Amino acid sequence: MKRISVFLWSLAVLTVLILSGCSAETGRDAPMPEGNKAGGNSAAQLGKPSGLAGAPVLADGEEGANEEKGDDKNAPSRANGEKDAENGRFKGNGEDGNANSAAMANEEEGDGKEDPAMADGKEGVAGNAPPAPDGKKEAAHEVGPGAEENDWVEYNGPIEHIFFHPLIVYPELAFDGDRMSQGYYDWFVTVKEFKVILEALYKNNYILIDLNALFEVKEGEDGQTALEKKVLRLPEGKKPLVLSIDDMNYYEYMRANGNVHKLILDKDGRIATWSVNLQGDEVISRDNEIVPILDDFVETHPDFSFRGAKGLIALTGYEGVLGYRTNELHSPGYEEEKREALAVIRRLKETGWTFASHGYGHLDARKADYKKFVEDTEQWKEEVLPLTGPTSIYIYPYGSSVLPGDPKYEYLLDAGFRVLCSVGPAPYQKWLPDSMMMDRRHIDGIALTSQRSRLLPLFDSDTVIDPVRPALSAP
Repeated sequence: MKRISVFLWSLAVLTVLILSGCSAETGRDAPMPEGNKAGGNSAAQLGKPSGLAGAPVLADGEEGANEEKGDDKNAPSRANGEKDAENGRFKGNGEDGNANSAAMANEEEGDGKEDPAMADGKEGVAGNAPPAPDGKKEAAHEVGPGAEENDWVEYNGPIEHIFFHPLIVYPELAFDGDRMSQGYYDWFVTVKEFKVILEALYKNNYILIDLNALFEVKEGEDGQTALEKKVLRLPEGKKPLVLSIDDMNYYEYMRANGNVHKLILDKDGRIATWSVNLQGDEVISRDNEIVPILDDFVETHPDFSFRGAKGLIALTGYEGVLGYRTNELHSPGYEEEKREALAVIRRLKETGWTFASHGYGHLDARKADYKKFVEDTEQWKEEVLPLTGPTSIYIYPYGSSVLPGDPKYEYLLDAGFRVLCSVGPAPYQKWLPDSMMMDRRHIDGIALTSQRSRLLPLFDSDTVIDPVRPALSAP
């Protein structure tokens, strides 16, 4: 009852903040749980259903959370005093970060038999798929027929960066009228909506790029670390697009509200999903989540990907990664969870996917005190980095950023993060000698239902909205 009350109160405040256009400069964020106590049980305080894990909403006339503006030619969103809000998202549930130690106990990955519940006709076997051999990479896709590097042109325009949360697969659970339904309406998109968006992005000549291809971290002779901006060359007429996915951890609340349960390798060693449908059947699919859908789209539209790039997966750690409870370090099943997670991560990397830190406990960087923020980041480096490998990219939870000169910003640089991504209404990059700040657009129910004009350079949201969305009170 207490958690429900906290959620309802937070949601009410969130709605007021969205409508009032609270500015990042005021620091008046939506009330959110503070997250995990570093050194103790992980982020269950964050896990109360009073906020969705993710980035803030930006109402019309808002400005991105990176407040540096007006001095970058790739920052058109900053021109007219637009302001951003740092409104929260749902987190997972539970009072203890280790409360889900038995979560996977009844979700064994199968016994090797083909799954009869496959909705898309693409069969797979959970858990028994052979991982791709080490070093075996998918062939890099050509960018269109006969694409040659000497035909590419230097690109100096804005770079779009859009992000999603895991897709709504079972709308009957997401929109069932419970206390989470409005949040799912606001912060997620359905499988159908994502597919329509992909088609529109392709039609509008966007091409996926790897964010890591924009920069190089260099150590100077003086021992100082510098971030060098690299020249981006693309096929003429193409516009660069970075696509990222936040919170692909498949928290417990996600499993109960219409998302899949985890990413797996199917019997052919391809990335697929595993979930349980409303009838209680296990479902293995390559047609109901961003990763396999985009993998297949690029296979049929190779000129949508530059040098095989797919997307950037931003992970927390407090409920493991990719649906595997790798946070339960002392669980009897830990080694198996870790082994399976590593196999999936290896295949993701081989097929054009990269990783970023989203903090361990999804802390609000601006609100968290310095000690807690450092401990949280160190916990991510201890538990998640060994799985994903090193990354220079930090994606702020809630889009709540800190600025150069702030001790937390300087700590992130010292911790190895040089590209710091927040949320804004349009493309924005700010290059500094040692780092780069970048804004991302949120693509979710709020954006689709209230920000059509802003999204038109990407797609027309009127053609995207899924009729399955109920008649809830949209913002």
